[in-house]
Order: sequence, then C-alpha cells, then structure tokens
Amino acid sequence: MHQDFLSEFSHHACYRLDESSRMIKKAFVELEEADIWKRPNAASNSIGNLILHLCGNIRQYAISALGNIADTRQRDAEFAARAGYGKAELLDMLQQTVDAAKATIQQSDAENWLRVRSVQGFDFSGIGIVIHVVEHYSYHTGQIAFWTKLLKDKDLGFYDGFDLTVHNV
Repeated sequence: MHQDFLSEFSHHACYRLDESSRMIKKAFVELEEADIWKRPNAASNSIGNLILHLCGNIRQYAISALGNIADTRQRDAEFAARAGYGKAELLDMLQQTVDAAKATIQQSDAENWLRVRSVQGFDFSGIGIVIHVVEHYSYHTGQIAFWTKLLKDKDLGFYDGFDLTVHNV
C-alpha cells in the first residue's frame, strides 16, 4: 500500500508539471521575442525572469535536494537578467529542467520521500519538496498566462475542446 501511494503521488505530481509546461508553451506561441523581457512595472518580473527563476527553483528543490546533488543555484541572477535568452532557448531550458525533475521524482524511493532535508533554509521531506515544486511551478505559470493575456488581449485556450461544466459523478 505504501509504495502504491508513493507511485500514485509521483504520477500526479509529474502530470501537474506537464500541465504547467503545456500552458507555458501555449502562452509562448502568442508572444513575440521582444515580449519575453518586458516588465509590467519596476516591481514585477519579465516572463524571461520567471522562466529562469522556475529553472533555478526546480533545480534547487527537485533535482538538487530530492536528487541529492550539490546545490549551485544563483537565485539573484534569475531576477537580475534583462535579456540573453530567446523564446526557444528558454522553453528548451525549462523543458530539460522539468524532465530532469520528473526523472528524479519517478526514481525516488520511500526513504527519499520521507527524509527531511534543508532547502533554501526550510526543512522539507521529499514529499514536501515535490508539493513545493508543483505549486510553485503552477503559481508562476499563472503569472505567465496573465501577463501574456494582458500583452495580447487574447484567451490562451488552455482547455479548448473540454467541457469543464460537467459535474462530478
């Protein structure tokens, strides 16, 4: 039963990571290269910064902490960047990072899921790390979608073809 739970948890965590990736890719289709580094205001980040930040956070939590690999994150650089990567490079970097995180999640055993370690000054079990990665990725996916909708005045059609009014049975 224990392993079934962890397998189910891993499966759905990876599904949610894939969903966020799918939505970011849909947003990127609508964006011009120049849009990637635009900032809504001085207190906000560009989509480019958000992608760099997501890569850094996912690497630090899922790949480094959960995967027991040295943490080399340079968090301040994620927000300081004002250019340097195009749309294709950013999407490729993000997808490679998410794929590596998913592999680490899928390879984790019960001991790794339950072991507590310090990440960014917080103490999390492997399960806590994965919950953080999924919710953090989703949070910034929403910001990317919102900023894209503001820039393009267009619905992104994340659920085109789905009837989301169907009731539970």
